Amino acid sequence: MASVRIQAIAAAALALMAAPALAQPPANPPPLATPNPNYVTIVMEQDVARPAAEVWKKIGKYCDIAEWSPGLKCQLTGEDGKVGAVRLLNGSTIEILVARTDLSYTYTQPVRAGQVYNLYHGTLEAKPVSATASKLIYTLILDNSMLADDAARKADVERRRTRFTQALKDMKTLAEGGKLAPPAPAK
Repeated sequence: MASVRIQAIAAAALALMAAPALAQPPANPPPLATPNPNYVTIVMEQDVARPAAEVWKKIGKYCDIAEWSPGLKCQLTGEDGKVGAVRLLNGSTIEILVARTDLSYTYTQPVRAGQVYNLYHGTLEAKPVSATASKLIYTLILDNSMLADDAARKADVERRRTRFTQALKDMKTLAEGGKLAPPAPAK
């Protein structure tokens, strides 16, 4: 019995002596690929006079982006609405579905060789407001530090806000039963 107590005391003493060695601060992580990122979040909203589930049925498929962005072409690889699906926009922009709920999805764009990665992610959500109304919320997050200066970064944010606000208006039109004007002919 005494030897069991002595073993327990010895084990506790060893643990206490080892604790300072285990409490060493972690090694510094490797530096960021983009040393001074400038993360921006752009949140845009649009009220819709339809229930969220009804809205999502009209605009929530992953390639529905081609419906509410006139002139945009979308090709889908994988199963629509499943995490891991990939959409190819106008033959060059790749977006991977990384998260999904019944009334939202989030996507990202992959790293491209020879380009600074901007961490681009977008989320589209139909949020219930009442039994007969909802709110579309489009959120973008990205790093625009690679742009020349504050003026260029501000212009980039405003360009994105303008484009996606128009997309939200077009989603509202479609969700409420309207039709969009055909895209202007290419020049």
